[in-house]
Amino acid sequence: MTQKRQVKTPNGTSRCLFFIPLFFLVLSKNTLIAQKVESDERALINVQEGLGFQKDSLFLLNLRFRIQNRAGYNNIRGDNFSVDMYDMKVRRLRLRLDGFVLNPKIQYYIQMAFSRSDMDLESGNTAQTLRDAIVYYTFSDKFYVGFGQSKLPGNRQRVVSSGNLQFADRSVANAFFNIDRDFGFFGYYTQPLAGRSLAMLKGAVTTGQGRNSFNNNDGFAYTGRIELLPFGKFTNNGDYSEGDQQFEPKPKLSLAATVSRNHKATRAGGQTGLVLYEERNLNSLILDGVFKYTGWALSSEYMQRNAANPITQNAEGLTRHVFVGHGMNTQLSKMVSRKSELAVRYAFTSAKEVLYPREADIDELLFGYTRYLNGHRIKIQGNFGYRWIDRISSIAGLSSGVTGTFQVEFGI
Repeated sequence: MTQKRQVKTPNGTSRCLFFIPLFFLVLSKNTLIAQKVESDERALINVQEGLGFQKDSLFLLNLRFRIQNRAGYNNIRGDNFSVDMYDMKVRRLRLRLDGFVLNPKIQYYIQMAFSRSDMDLESGNTAQTLRDAIVYYTFSDKFYVGFGQSKLPGNRQRVVSSGNLQFADRSVANAFFNIDRDFGFFGYYTQPLAGRSLAMLKGAVTTGQGRNSFNNNDGFAYTGRIELLPFGKFTNNGDYSEGDQQFEPKPKLSLAATVSRNHKATRAGGQTGLVLYEERNLNSLILDGVFKYTGWALSSEYMQRNAANPITQNAEGLTRHVFVGHGMNTQLSKMVSRKSELAVRYAFTSAKEVLYPREADIDELLFGYTRYLNGHRIKIQGNFGYRWIDRISSIAGLSSGVTGTFQVEFGI
């Protein structure tokens, strides 16, 4: 029997020994150099970060955590820089477990969230602690399948881990149009093409009700995605990590498209949002791409959602609706040193006329600075920008104005 790293029960002297590995895992040069990009589409097996427990080829557990502490402000009047609302909180506290059981081909990935703002309480009264719980079977390096709850192969920014973002949060376009997580069957296949180019095929057949659903109907969601990498793989899976920390020595490009149909959806965003008063069929189209070269990174994504008759109504005349329309997000960044990055984002959402005046069109322009102390694992971020609201919606408190965010991320 071999053991990857032995940790005693934390009592007495052993309590101090328990934290020693954490200290060296975070600060050691090996961790800084060999840091692997965190993926939300497969289990992380060969990683240097975190705490690991292994028994030969029968069992492996990698345990990692991360914290995002945030302070922000918003000015909703738009005519000055006065502070109208503060936003100070633990934005995310995540615990992640990866590994295999019985055979290295039988892998698992579990992720849990513990901060109030990370439990989807805005769409219900029940805290949603469990985010991912999926078992994978790996046939080869090119092909693996999964069964459980995980992220759908949707827009790139949503699939990128929230720990690998170059801004404090994802764009407003992502907030309205992403297809998030679901429970069902997943498949991933990589096909080499001419030279170093390759294609990645991803698909899923899921419940269509989102994560931790307890009231499924007879509808399903069908999602397919193709990614083309004409210049070969990105260094360290950099196509799913924002910014070019790897300083790609040669140009790297990924172009992708996703189509998704949610049949008999019961929630406003398909897998997310408030419960509708009637079922609807939702169709989503997503186009995205990322380019990286010598510290420069450019990413962009277009998202569109359609549904016939998007407004639903109950017996009392109250309405809830599917957000139909389109949105786009574009980000440009430059690593000005090995540890400092400047970035700019422009994003917008546009609702279809059938939703006026229930919904507004939103534009946002953000500037960001990130100081990477240990890659994306430990970093300090500052964002400042402006958000425009056209055709003011009936959502209370939604208005044009200045926004700013300071965030510290710490994890292993």
